[in-house]
Amino acid sequence: MLGQRRALPELAAHGAWDAVVIGGGITGAGIALEAARRGHKVLLLEQRDFSWGTSSRSSKMVHGGLRYIAQGDIQLTRHALQERERLLAELPDLVVRMPYVFPIRQGRFPGRWPMTFILKLYDALAGIRDHRWMSRDEVRQAYPALNDAGLRGAMRYTDALTDDSRLVIRVLQEAALEGARARNYTEVLDIKAQGDMHELLVQDTNTDNGARLTLHARHVFNATGLWADRLSGTPPVVRPQRGTHLFVAASRLPVRDCLTILHPDDHRPVFVFPWKGQTCIGTTDIDHREGLQDEPHCTPAEIDYLLKVANSELPALHLRREDVLATMAGVRPIIASGKGKDPSKERRDHLVWQANGVISVSGGKLTTFRQIALDALKAAGLIDAATHRQAHQGRHLRCFRHAVPSPHGLNDPVRGTASGGVLQAQVEWILTHEMVVHLDDLLLRRLRLGVLCADAGESLLLSLKPMCQLYLGWDEARWQWECTRYRAVIASSYR
Repeated sequence: MLGQRRALPELAAHGAWDAVVIGGGITGAGIALEAARRGHKVLLLEQRDFSWGTSSRSSKMVHGGLRYIAQGDIQLTRHALQERERLLAELPDLVVRMPYVFPIRQGRFPGRWPMTFILKLYDALAGIRDHRWMSRDEVRQAYPALNDAGLRGAMRYTDALTDDSRLVIRVLQEAALEGARARNYTEVLDIKAQGDMHELLVQDTNTDNGARLTLHARHVFNATGLWADRLSGTPPVVRPQRGTHLFVAASRLPVRDCLTILHPDDHRPVFVFPWKGQTCIGTTDIDHREGLQDEPHCTPAEIDYLLKVANSELPALHLRREDVLATMAGVRPIIASGKGKDPSKERRDHLVWQANGVISVSGGKLTTFRQIALDALKAAGLIDAATHRQAHQGRHLRCFRHAVPSPHGLNDPVRGTASGGVLQAQVEWILTHEMVVHLDDLLLRRLRLGVLCADAGESLLLSLKPMCQLYLGWDEARWQWECTRYRAVIASSYR
């Protein structure tokens, strides 16, 4: 299990590592797991908290991607759907199949029959049959607030929802049970090739003196997503693109399915879906031109953009800025095409490349993290072509072989947040097993209360304090500092 954070010198005491994975998002976690399950001595290092970046700020969807079919990328869709079905089977408490409803309107593309064709292909690639036509009356009965202008009906199909940050933690827990080590708030400052070994200068980013030491590894994987260009040793390839989501109280925006609606201005698809007891609207897709080290935040223009599409399709609800409980901005590491495309038209493929013996990985989808990891291991020579092909194609391979007895409801991506004794059990488990270093690790990524509660969890701080002091050893001064830090993060990036 991950447990609590170990002292930095303990990492050097293990001698040379077979593989050091830099980056604690879903891609790095997947590489660590796939390398560890094959018997390699693996260490994962993350400069902030696990899933701090893109992997806690995605659209929470484990899906094949209908638009990738429209773009002609059948292979990406097939791989994603194969992984979706695997995750649904292996992590049923964390990855949940959900209905998606796509309203069809007179004179608007796509119509009923193009969507029917696409969904037949979509289901065939997944090996299921799970789509159907909803009549106009059926749609209006399910969603009486939906704009009925030109409404002909809707196509209903299924994909899946997850808690992306908790998925990362689950993959890291599995990797730890396979023998891997992981440490957050540990930055790799430099990598030097030394014959058939690599020398890594690492620094603890959670101490005042910034303790440093040198580690040695036979293989190094740069899975830092947005930051991949910094350590790759090659010309830049990453195009940062920001996607923002809004969280609204379910009482103001009640949905039980994932509504897929088209923005009236640019016709981009936007999702409105239930998530952990509230409703989420997203996402935007714009170039991110701010510093990558800063916590990304939503702009007023992005809020207006998302409220406009919601009010266009659900005009009776009259959503206003005051209805927004929280915002969440994430930055995707898109592999740049170099063609100056609209951000929404860039492909979502991942890229594996290498220089000076360092294997770099960026781009890709949350859903396909395992297959991205296999591509990285193949590039490093840790698996051969036959093993890579078999692992890619094998539908019956079990990837999560260990039970992790987490408390009831902790991973549920649909139902509401816990309270009372259930919340206490969840917090005690997290503080004991999930390497929490700061209060925002707990409230924003492990519990998600920062975006689900109208007060960002402020009313719970008094009950959380004794548990943090007991399990993390925080004194009164540290607790007050953590509260101040947390409030500043919320004010600058989530409200």
